[in-house]
Amino acid sequence: MDGRRHRRRLVSLAAPVYCELLAGVAAGIVGMVWVAGLGGPAVAAVAVATNVENVLLGVILMAGSGTTVLVAGARGAGDAAAVRAAVRGGWAVWALVTPLVAVGGYLAREPLARLVLGGGGDALPLATAYFAVALPGMTVFFATNVVDGILKGMGDTRTPMRLALLANGLILVLDPLLVVGCGMGVQGAATATVAGRSVALAWGLLVLRGVAGGRHDGPARWRGIVGDARRTVAVGLPMSVDFVVRMAGSLALVGVVARIGVDEVAAYGIATKGMYVATMAFYSVRQAAAIHTAHLLGAGREERRVVGRQALLVAGALGLTAALALPASAPWIMRAFGTGTGAVADAGTLYLRCLAPYLLLLACFIGVAGVCEGSGASPALARITACGVAGQLALAYALSPYGLPGICAAMAAATAAQCVALARVWSRVRARPSPLLSGERRTPRTRSKRRG
Repeated sequence: MDGRRHRRRLVSLAAPVYCELLAGVAAGIVGMVWVAGLGGPAVAAVAVATNVENVLLGVILMAGSGTTVLVAGARGAGDAAAVRAAVRGGWAVWALVTPLVAVGGYLAREPLARLVLGGGGDALPLATAYFAVALPGMTVFFATNVVDGILKGMGDTRTPMRLALLANGLILVLDPLLVVGCGMGVQGAATATVAGRSVALAWGLLVLRGVAGGRHDGPARWRGIVGDARRTVAVGLPMSVDFVVRMAGSLALVGVVARIGVDEVAAYGIATKGMYVATMAFYSVRQAAAIHTAHLLGAGREERRVVGRQALLVAGALGLTAALALPASAPWIMRAFGTGTGAVADAGTLYLRCLAPYLLLLACFIGVAGVCEGSGASPALARITACGVAGQLALAYALSPYGLPGICAAMAAATAAQCVALARVWSRVRARPSPLLSGERRTPRTRSKRRG
Protein backbone atom coordinates (compact mmCIF):
# COMPACT_ATOMS: atom_id res chain seq x y z
CA MET A 1 0.00 0.00 0.00
CA ASP A 2 2.85 2.40 0.89
CA GLY A 3 4.43 1.91 -2.53
CA ARG A 4 1.15 2.65 -4.29
CA ARG A 5 0.77 5.85 -2.29
CA HIS A 6 4.21 7.06 -3.35
CA ARG A 7 3.50 6.07 -6.95
CA ARG A 8 0.25 8.06 -6.98
CA ARG A 9 2.09 11.08 -5.57
CA LEU A 10 4.78 10.86 -8.21
CA VAL A 11 2.21 10.67 -11.00
CA SER A 12 0.18 13.57 -9.57
CA LEU A 13 3.32 15.75 -9.46
CA ALA A 14 4.68 14.62 -12.84
CA ALA A 15 1.53 14.98 -14.98
CA PRO A 16 1.31 18.80 -14.74
CA VAL A 17 5.07 19.10 -15.32
CA TYR A 18 4.70 17.07 -18.51
CA CYS A 19 1.89 19.33 -19.75
CA GLU A 20 4.05 22.35 -18.93
CA LEU A 21 6.99 21.03 -20.95
CA LEU A 22 4.79 19.92 -23.83
CA ALA A 23 3.14 23.36 -24.07
CA GLY A 24 6.51 25.03 -24.56
CA VAL A 25 7.58 22.67 -27.33
CA ALA A 26 4.23 22.99 -29.13
CA ALA A 27 4.36 26.79 -29.04
CA GLY A 28 7.92 26.75 -30.37
CA ILE A 29 6.99 24.52 -33.30
CA VAL A 30 3.92 26.58 -34.24
CA GLY A 31 5.88 29.82 -33.87
CA MET A 32 8.51 28.52 -36.26
CA VAL A 33 5.78 27.93 -38.83
CA TRP A 34 5.01 31.67 -38.89
CA VAL A 35 8.69 32.56 -39.09
CA ALA A 36 9.11 30.09 -41.97
CA GLY A 37 7.01 32.41 -44.12
CA LEU A 38 9.78 35.01 -43.88
CA GLY A 39 12.31 32.80 -45.65
CA GLY A 40 15.27 30.56 -44.88
CA PRO A 41 17.53 33.20 -43.26
CA ALA A 42 14.78 34.08 -40.77
CA VAL A 43 14.29 30.41 -39.87
CA ALA A 44 18.04 29.99 -39.39
CA ALA A 45 18.24 33.11 -37.22
CA VAL A 46 15.41 32.05 -34.90
CA ALA A 47 16.61 28.45 -34.77
CA VAL A 48 20.10 29.35 -33.55
CA ALA A 49 18.68 31.92 -31.14
CA THR A 50 16.44 29.25 -29.65
CA ASN A 51 19.45 26.98 -29.15
CA VAL A 52 21.20 29.79 -27.28
CA GLU A 53 18.12 30.21 -25.09
CA ASN A 54 18.19 26.49 -24.28
CA VAL A 55 21.78 26.82 -23.09
CA LEU A 56 20.88 29.87 -20.99
CA LEU A 57 18.07 27.87 -19.39
CA GLY A 58 20.80 25.65 -17.96
CA VAL A 59 22.33 28.72 -16.30
CA ILE A 60 19.21 29.70 -14.36
CA LEU A 61 18.58 26.10 -13.33
CA MET A 62 21.02 26.94 -10.53
CA ALA A 63 18.30 29.10 -9.03
CA GLY A 64 15.18 27.25 -10.17
CA SER A 65 16.15 23.65 -9.39
CA GLY A 66 18.18 24.52 -6.31
CA THR A 67 15.25 26.46 -4.88
CA THR A 68 12.83 23.62 -5.61
CA VAL A 69 14.85 21.07 -3.64
CA LEU A 70 15.59 23.41 -0.73
CA VAL A 71 12.01 24.66 -0.43
CA ALA A 72 10.67 21.09 -0.60
CA GLY A 73 13.00 19.97 2.19
CA ALA A 74 12.17 22.97 4.38
CA ARG A 75 8.46 22.57 3.76
CA GLY A 76 8.64 18.91 4.69
CA ALA A 77 10.31 19.93 7.97
CA GLY A 78 7.61 22.54 8.61
CA ASP A 79 10.39 25.14 8.95
CA ALA A 80 8.99 28.46 7.67
CA ALA A 81 12.29 30.27 8.28
CA ALA A 82 14.15 27.76 6.12
CA VAL A 83 11.52 28.15 3.39
CA ARG A 84 12.06 31.91 3.40
CA ALA A 85 15.83 31.42 3.33
CA ALA A 86 15.53 29.12 0.29
CA VAL A 87 13.31 31.67 -1.48
CA ARG A 88 15.76 34.48 -0.69
CA GLY A 89 18.62 32.38 -2.02
CA GLY A 90 16.80 31.71 -5.30
CA TRP A 91 16.08 35.38 -5.90
CA ALA A 92 19.63 36.35 -4.90
CA VAL A 93 21.07 34.02 -7.56
CA TRP A 94 18.57 35.45 -10.07
CA ALA A 95 19.69 38.99 -9.23
CA LEU A 96 23.33 38.00 -9.68
CA VAL A 97 23.00 36.09 -12.95
CA THR A 98 20.35 38.10 -14.80
CA PRO A 99 22.28 41.36 -15.41
CA LEU A 100 25.23 39.41 -16.77
CA VAL A 101 23.03 37.65 -19.31
CA ALA A 102 20.51 40.40 -20.13
CA VAL A 103 22.83 43.41 -20.27
CA GLY A 104 25.98 41.60 -21.35
CA GLY A 105 24.09 39.64 -23.97
CA TYR A 106 22.46 42.76 -25.40
CA LEU A 107 25.79 44.56 -25.69
CA ALA A 108 27.40 41.52 -27.35
CA ARG A 109 24.38 40.57 -29.48
CA GLU A 110 26.10 40.93 -32.87
CA PRO A 111 29.32 39.01 -31.97
CA LEU A 112 27.13 36.34 -30.36
CA ALA A 113 25.00 36.05 -33.49
CA ARG A 114 28.12 35.81 -35.62
CA LEU A 115 29.52 33.10 -33.33
CA VAL A 116 26.45 30.84 -33.34
CA LEU A 117 25.87 31.29 -37.07
CA GLY A 118 29.48 30.53 -37.90
CA GLY A 119 29.98 33.75 -39.84
CA GLY A 120 27.88 36.38 -41.62
CA GLY A 121 25.27 36.04 -44.33
CA ASP A 122 21.68 37.16 -44.56
CA ALA A 123 20.76 35.55 -41.25
CA LEU A 124 23.25 37.64 -39.24
CA PRO A 125 21.27 40.91 -39.02
CA LEU A 126 18.08 38.92 -38.35
CA ALA A 127 19.67 36.98 -35.49
CA THR A 128 21.10 40.21 -34.10
CA ALA A 129 17.65 41.82 -34.21
CA TYR A 130 16.12 38.81 -32.47
CA PHE A 131 18.78 38.87 -29.73
CA ALA A 132 18.14 42.61 -29.18
CA VAL A 133 14.73 41.68 -27.77
CA ALA A 134 15.25 38.11 -26.56
CA LEU A 135 18.36 38.61 -24.42
CA PRO A 136 16.96 41.46 -22.29
CA GLY A 137 13.82 39.33 -22.13
CA MET A 138 15.85 36.68 -20.30
CA THR A 139 15.10 38.80 -17.21
CA VAL A 140 11.49 37.63 -17.41
CA PHE A 141 12.37 34.06 -18.41
CA PHE A 142 14.79 33.67 -15.51
CA ALA A 143 12.34 35.15 -13.01
CA THR A 144 9.63 32.77 -14.21
CA ASN A 145 11.97 29.84 -13.57
CA VAL A 146 12.54 31.00 -9.98
CA VAL A 147 8.78 31.37 -9.44
CA ASP A 148 8.28 27.87 -10.84
CA GLY A 149 11.01 26.55 -8.57
CA ILE A 150 9.38 28.02 -5.47
CA LEU A 151 5.92 26.72 -6.36
CA LYS A 152 7.20 23.24 -7.21
CA GLY A 153 9.12 23.13 -3.96
CA MET A 154 5.84 23.87 -2.19
CA GLY A 155 4.42 20.77 -3.89
CA ASP A 156 2.40 22.75 -6.44
CA THR A 157 3.16 21.66 -10.01
CA ARG A 158 -0.27 22.64 -11.32
CA THR A 159 0.23 26.40 -11.06
CA PRO A 160 3.49 26.31 -13.10
CA MET A 161 1.56 24.26 -15.67
CA ARG A 162 -1.15 26.92 -15.82
CA LEU A 163 1.46 29.66 -16.12
CA ALA A 164 3.10 27.80 -19.01
CA LEU A 165 -0.24 27.30 -20.75
CA LEU A 166 -1.02 31.01 -20.35
CA ALA A 167 2.39 32.16 -21.61
CA ASN A 168 2.47 29.82 -24.59
CA GLY A 169 -1.19 30.45 -25.42
CA LEU A 170 -0.47 34.18 -25.62
CA ILE A 171 2.61 33.50 -27.74
CA LEU A 172 0.50 31.51 -30.20
CA VAL A 173 -1.90 34.45 -30.50
CA LEU A 174 0.76 37.16 -30.67
CA ASP A 175 3.08 35.43 -33.15
CA PRO A 176 0.91 35.89 -36.28
CA LEU A 177 -0.19 39.34 -35.07
CA LEU A 178 3.34 40.69 -34.60
CA VAL A 179 5.36 38.65 -37.09
CA VAL A 180 2.97 39.05 -40.03
CA GLY A 181 0.21 41.49 -39.09
CA CYS A 182 2.48 44.24 -37.76
CA GLY A 183 5.35 43.36 -40.10
CA MET A 184 7.88 43.07 -37.25
CA GLY A 185 9.45 39.89 -38.63
CA VAL A 186 11.81 38.01 -36.33
CA GLN A 187 11.66 40.79 -33.75
CA GLY A 188 7.92 40.20 -33.63
CA ALA A 189 8.55 36.57 -32.72
CA ALA A 190 10.91 37.61 -29.92
CA THR A 191 8.49 40.27 -28.69
CA ALA A 192 5.60 37.80 -28.63
CA THR A 193 7.67 35.39 -26.53
CA VAL A 194 8.71 38.05 -24.01
CA ALA A 195 5.19 39.48 -23.78
CA GLY A 196 3.56 36.10 -23.18
CA ARG A 197 6.08 35.23 -20.50
CA SER A 198 5.69 38.64 -18.85
CA VAL A 199 1.95 38.18 -18.36
CA ALA A 200 2.52 34.69 -16.92
CA LEU A 201 5.23 36.04 -14.60
CA ALA A 202 2.90 38.74 -13.28
CA TRP A 203 0.30 36.10 -12.47
CA GLY A 204 2.93 33.87 -10.86
CA LEU A 205 4.14 36.68 -8.61
CA LEU A 206 0.56 37.31 -7.49
CA VAL A 207 0.19 33.63 -6.65
CA LEU A 208 3.35 33.77 -4.55
CA ARG A 209 1.88 36.44 -2.29
CA GLY A 210 1.18 34.77 1.02
CA VAL A 211 3.08 31.64 -0.04
CA ALA A 212 6.55 30.48 1.04
CA GLY A 213 6.74 31.71 4.57
CA GLY A 214 3.89 34.13 4.90
CA ARG A 215 5.71 37.08 6.49
CA HIS A 216 8.59 39.37 5.54
CA ASP A 217 11.96 39.04 7.24
CA GLY A 218 13.64 41.93 8.96
CA PRO A 219 16.99 43.46 7.97
CA ALA A 220 18.88 41.05 10.25
CA ARG A 221 17.59 38.08 8.28
CA TRP A 222 18.45 39.64 4.94
CA ARG A 223 22.07 40.03 6.07
CA GLY A 224 22.35 36.26 5.67
CA ILE A 225 21.39 36.39 2.01
CA VAL A 226 24.93 35.60 0.84
CA GLY A 227 24.83 32.31 2.71
CA ASP A 228 21.35 31.58 1.33
CA ALA A 229 22.57 32.22 -2.22
CA ARG A 230 25.65 30.06 -1.66
CA ARG A 231 23.46 27.19 -0.50
CA THR A 232 21.19 27.53 -3.53
CA VAL A 233 24.19 27.46 -5.87
CA ALA A 234 25.67 24.45 -4.07
CA VAL A 235 22.46 22.47 -4.63
CA GLY A 236 21.51 23.85 -8.05
CA LEU A 237 24.87 24.18 -9.83
CA PRO A 238 25.35 20.42 -10.43
CA MET A 239 21.83 20.25 -11.92
CA SER A 240 22.73 23.20 -14.15
CA VAL A 241 25.96 21.52 -15.24
CA ASP A 242 24.07 18.30 -15.96
CA PHE A 243 21.62 20.12 -18.26
CA VAL A 244 24.25 22.19 -20.08
CA VAL A 245 26.47 19.13 -20.66
CA ARG A 246 23.53 17.20 -22.12
CA MET A 247 22.64 20.12 -24.40
CA ALA A 248 26.25 20.50 -25.54
CA GLY A 249 26.46 16.76 -26.13
CA SER A 250 23.35 16.83 -28.29
CA LEU A 251 24.77 19.64 -30.41
CA ALA A 252 28.10 17.84 -30.75
CA LEU A 253 26.32 14.64 -31.77
CA VAL A 254 24.85 16.51 -34.74
CA GLY A 255 28.41 17.05 -35.94
CA VAL A 256 29.11 13.32 -35.69
CA VAL A 257 25.91 12.49 -37.60
CA ALA A 258 26.99 14.99 -40.27
CA ARG A 259 29.88 12.65 -41.11
CA ILE A 260 27.29 10.16 -42.38
CA GLY A 261 25.40 12.49 -44.69
CA VAL A 262 23.04 15.45 -45.07
CA ASP A 263 19.93 13.26 -45.26
CA GLU A 264 20.91 11.62 -41.98
CA VAL A 265 21.32 15.02 -40.29
CA ALA A 266 17.83 16.04 -41.39
CA ALA A 267 16.41 12.69 -40.29
CA TYR A 268 18.16 12.92 -36.92
CA GLY A 269 16.78 16.42 -36.33
CA ILE A 270 13.21 15.43 -37.14
CA ALA A 271 13.33 12.19 -35.16
CA THR A 272 14.75 14.05 -32.15
CA LYS A 273 11.74 16.36 -32.15
CA GLY A 274 9.49 13.31 -32.21
CA MET A 275 11.41 11.88 -29.25
CA TYR A 276 10.64 14.99 -27.16
CA VAL A 277 7.15 13.67 -26.52
CA ALA A 278 8.73 10.70 -24.72
CA THR A 279 11.78 12.25 -23.10
CA MET A 280 9.77 15.10 -21.58
CA ALA A 281 7.68 12.47 -19.81
CA PHE A 282 10.88 11.00 -18.36
CA TYR A 283 12.05 14.39 -17.12
CA SER A 284 8.67 15.13 -15.57
CA VAL A 285 9.11 11.99 -13.45
CA ARG A 286 12.60 13.20 -12.52
CA GLN A 287 11.25 16.52 -11.25
CA ALA A 288 8.45 14.80 -9.36
CA ALA A 289 10.87 12.36 -7.73
CA ALA A 290 13.22 15.16 -6.65
CA ILE A 291 10.37 17.17 -5.11
CA HIS A 292 8.81 14.21 -3.32
CA THR A 293 12.13 12.89 -2.00
CA ALA A 294 13.28 16.27 -0.66
CA HIS A 295 9.91 16.80 1.04
CA LEU A 296 10.05 13.41 2.76
CA LEU A 297 13.64 13.94 3.91
CA GLY A 298 12.74 17.34 5.31
CA ALA A 299 9.97 15.68 7.29
CA GLY A 300 12.50 13.20 8.67
CA ARG A 301 11.01 10.25 6.76
CA GLU A 302 13.65 7.93 5.35
CA GLU A 303 11.72 6.38 2.46
CA ARG A 304 14.16 6.87 -0.39
CA ARG A 305 14.35 3.16 -1.11
CA VAL A 306 10.59 2.91 -1.65
CA VAL A 307 10.40 6.16 -3.64
CA GLY A 308 13.34 5.02 -5.79
CA ARG A 309 11.57 1.78 -6.66
CA GLN A 310 8.38 3.61 -7.55
CA ALA A 311 10.22 6.21 -9.65
CA LEU A 312 11.95 3.36 -11.49
CA LEU A 313 8.61 1.64 -12.02
CA VAL A 314 6.84 4.74 -13.36
CA ALA A 315 9.75 5.87 -15.55
CA GLY A 316 10.39 2.32 -16.74
CA ALA A 317 6.74 1.94 -17.79
CA LEU A 318 6.99 5.20 -19.74
CA GLY A 319 10.26 4.08 -21.30
CA LEU A 320 8.81 0.74 -22.35
CA THR A 321 5.80 2.49 -23.87
CA ALA A 322 8.07 4.83 -25.82
CA ALA A 323 10.31 1.95 -26.89
CA LEU A 324 7.30 0.23 -28.42
CA ALA A 325 5.35 3.24 -29.72
CA LEU A 326 8.06 5.32 -31.41
CA PRO A 327 9.44 2.54 -33.64
CA ALA A 328 5.91 1.43 -34.54
CA SER A 329 4.83 4.95 -35.45
CA ALA A 330 8.11 6.00 -37.10
CA PRO A 331 6.72 6.40 -40.67
CA TRP A 332 3.84 8.55 -39.40
CA ILE A 333 6.19 10.71 -37.33
CA MET A 334 8.34 11.43 -40.37
CA ARG A 335 5.23 12.12 -42.45
CA ALA A 336 3.98 14.60 -39.84
CA PHE A 337 7.09 16.72 -40.44
CA GLY A 338 6.56 16.70 -44.19
CA THR A 339 8.99 13.91 -45.11
CA GLY A 340 6.71 10.99 -45.90
CA THR A 341 8.93 9.55 -48.62
CA GLY A 342 12.51 9.75 -49.79
CA ALA A 343 15.95 9.30 -48.24
CA VAL A 344 15.27 11.52 -45.21
CA ALA A 345 12.09 9.63 -44.35
CA ASP A 346 13.82 6.27 -44.73
CA ALA A 347 16.76 7.33 -42.55
CA GLY A 348 14.48 8.81 -39.86
CA THR A 349 12.30 5.70 -39.77
CA LEU A 350 15.36 3.48 -39.40
CA TYR A 351 16.75 5.68 -36.63
CA LEU A 352 13.50 5.64 -34.62
CA ARG A 353 13.24 1.87 -34.98
CA CYS A 354 16.73 1.42 -33.51
CA LEU A 355 16.09 3.59 -30.45
CA ALA A 356 14.12 1.15 -28.28
CA PRO A 357 17.00 0.03 -25.99
CA TYR A 358 18.19 3.60 -25.54
CA LEU A 359 14.74 4.90 -24.61
CA LEU A 360 14.16 2.22 -21.98
CA LEU A 361 17.59 2.72 -20.41
CA LEU A 362 17.28 6.52 -20.50
CA ALA A 363 13.89 6.44 -18.78
CA CYS A 364 15.19 4.26 -15.94
CA PHE A 365 18.26 6.45 -15.48
CA ILE A 366 16.31 9.70 -15.41
CA GLY A 367 13.64 8.41 -13.02
CA VAL A 368 16.10 7.22 -10.34
CA ALA A 369 18.27 10.32 -10.87
CA GLY A 370 15.38 12.43 -9.57
CA VAL A 371 15.50 10.62 -6.21
CA CYS A 372 19.26 11.19 -6.07
CA GLU A 373 18.75 14.90 -6.80
CA GLY A 374 16.20 15.20 -4.02
CA SER A 375 18.69 13.47 -1.70
CA GLY A 376 21.45 15.97 -2.43
CA ALA A 377 23.53 13.71 -4.70
CA SER A 378 23.35 15.95 -7.79
CA PRO A 379 27.17 16.46 -7.93
CA ALA A 380 27.62 12.73 -8.53
CA LEU A 381 24.92 12.84 -11.21
CA ALA A 382 26.69 15.71 -12.98
CA ARG A 383 29.92 13.69 -13.07
CA ILE A 384 28.10 10.65 -14.45
CA THR A 385 26.48 12.79 -17.14
CA ALA A 386 29.75 14.42 -18.17
CA CYS A 387 31.51 11.07 -18.48
CA GLY A 388 28.51 9.53 -20.22
CA VAL A 389 28.28 12.29 -22.82
CA ALA A 390 32.00 12.09 -23.52
CA GLY A 391 31.79 8.31 -23.91
CA GLN A 392 28.72 8.60 -26.12
CA LEU A 393 30.44 11.02 -28.49
CA ALA A 394 33.54 8.82 -28.72
CA LEU A 395 31.47 5.70 -29.41
CA ALA A 396 29.27 7.52 -31.91
CA TYR A 397 32.35 8.69 -33.80
CA ALA A 398 33.74 5.16 -33.85
CA LEU A 399 30.43 3.61 -34.95
CA SER A 400 29.41 6.33 -37.42
CA PRO A 401 30.57 4.21 -40.41
CA TYR A 402 27.60 1.95 -39.57
CA GLY A 403 25.18 4.84 -40.12
CA LEU A 404 22.36 5.86 -37.81
CA PRO A 405 22.07 2.34 -36.29
CA GLY A 406 25.66 2.81 -35.12
CA ILE A 407 24.69 6.14 -33.53
CA CYS A 408 21.80 4.43 -31.74
CA ALA A 409 24.10 1.67 -30.49
CA ALA A 410 26.52 4.28 -29.12
CA MET A 411 23.69 6.10 -27.33
CA ALA A 412 22.37 2.87 -25.80
CA ALA A 413 25.83 1.69 -24.69
CA ALA A 414 26.71 5.03 -23.10
CA THR A 415 23.36 5.17 -21.28
CA ALA A 416 23.81 1.61 -20.04
CA ALA A 417 27.17 2.62 -18.57
CA GLN A 418 25.52 5.60 -16.90
CA CYS A 419 22.89 3.29 -15.40
CA VAL A 420 25.63 1.11 -13.91
CA ALA A 421 27.35 4.16 -12.43
CA LEU A 422 24.02 5.45 -11.09
CA ALA A 423 23.35 2.10 -9.41
CA ARG A 424 26.60 2.48 -7.49
CA VAL A 425 25.71 6.04 -6.48
CA TRP A 426 22.20 4.94 -5.49
CA SER A 427 23.55 2.19 -3.23
CA ARG A 428 25.50 4.85 -1.32
CA VAL A 429 22.77 7.51 -1.34
CA ARG A 430 20.06 5.34 0.20
CA ALA A 431 22.41 4.25 3.02
CA ARG A 432 23.59 7.73 4.07
CA PRO A 433 21.94 10.82 5.59
CA SER A 434 21.15 13.49 3.04
CA PRO A 435 23.68 16.38 2.91
CA LEU A 436 20.69 18.71 2.46
CA LEU A 437 19.85 18.16 6.12
CA SER A 438 23.30 19.01 7.44
CA GLY A 439 24.48 22.19 9.08
CA GLU A 440 22.31 25.05 10.25
CA ARG A 441 19.32 23.98 8.15
CA ARG A 442 19.00 20.53 9.76
CA THR A 443 15.49 20.05 11.03
CA PRO A 444 14.73 19.89 14.78
CA ARG A 445 13.53 16.30 14.33
CA THR A 446 16.82 15.28 12.74
CA ARG A 447 18.85 17.02 15.44
CA SER A 448 16.93 15.31 18.20
CA LYS A 449 17.54 11.93 16.54
CA ARG A 450 21.27 12.57 16.36
CA ARG A 451 21.42 13.66 20.01
CA GLY A 452 19.53 10.48 20.94
